[in-house]
Amino acid sequence: MSEPADVATRPSLLKPAHWPMYLALVVMVAAGRLPWLLQRALGRGVGWIAFHVAGTRRRAAEVNLRLCFPEQDDAWRARLLRDSFDALGVGLFEFARAWWGSIDVIRPRVRIEGIEHLRALQAEGRGVLLVSGHFMTLEMCGRLLCDYVPLAGMYRRHRNPVFEWAVKRGRLRYAQAMFANEDLRATIKHLKKGGLLWYAPDQDMRGKDTVFVPFFGHPAATITATHQLSRLTGCAVVPYFHRREGGGYVLRVGAPLPGIPSDDVVADTAQVNASIEDMVREAPDQYLWIHRRFKRQPDGGPKLRMYQQP
Repeated sequence: MSEPADVATRPSLLKPAHWPMYLALVVMVAAGRLPWLLQRALGRGVGWIAFHVAGTRRRAAEVNLRLCFPEQDDAWRARLLRDSFDALGVGLFEFARAWWGSIDVIRPRVRIEGIEHLRALQAEGRGVLLVSGHFMTLEMCGRLLCDYVPLAGMYRRHRNPVFEWAVKRGRLRYAQAMFANEDLRATIKHLKKGGLLWYAPDQDMRGKDTVFVPFFGHPAATITATHQLSRLTGCAVVPYFHRREGGGYVLRVGAPLPGIPSDDVVADTAQVNASIEDMVREAPDQYLWIHRRFKRQPDGGPKLRMYQQP
């Protein structure tokens, strides 16, 4: 997929109403090019600020942790909540570096496991849907994985057209292609040709085809796209886990999830959720807990009241 048109060829992006976003992008690009150790220190500071000012989202994270880790005590969950905001702050700098900075200093600190699974599927000419969760390392580790295999990604379009242009341009520096969620035809074509596609199906995508399947023992509205894409293209569904470890990263590619696609969309989607849950349990501090994952309830029931402020 070709790179997005330059701003100079899209006059609509030069309107004064977009100038504040350009200023914000200048700050983000500069942040993405700071020394790596400084980014990590500043990121923890940003996480500290976010923890104290993001009341609604902090409340959502507290509820999620209570639902997902009922076996742990309040002190354990409080530590994890604080650590997750540290990871969130560092992740913002990782996003900026992945889009607009250099990763040369990071490459020697990467350990990759299971790449042979992708090599074998590539040799067969079979498409691969790499499924992962919304970890704060996702953008950095997506770029790092592109050092080993040609990788495309799926994403949700941003409302601000300037940010949409800038982020897509940044991602296409390393990704083979980027497909918006609604670009179903292009996505299917890519997978049928044996392409690799990264996708995170672990958020409640209202308006999409969803089923309620367990996530940490609770029903969660989950998009069925993994089942549908595999059924339409014959692609393998492969779990992809990534985490920050000290000053480096671990990338781990699993074996294809067995039996997908089957005739049971619920069973297939539940298997994907179980795989993502395993990933979260391995690095719970790096997961994006601020998303209200359980807000919708089965059978049109009421929204989860626990997310509301007391």
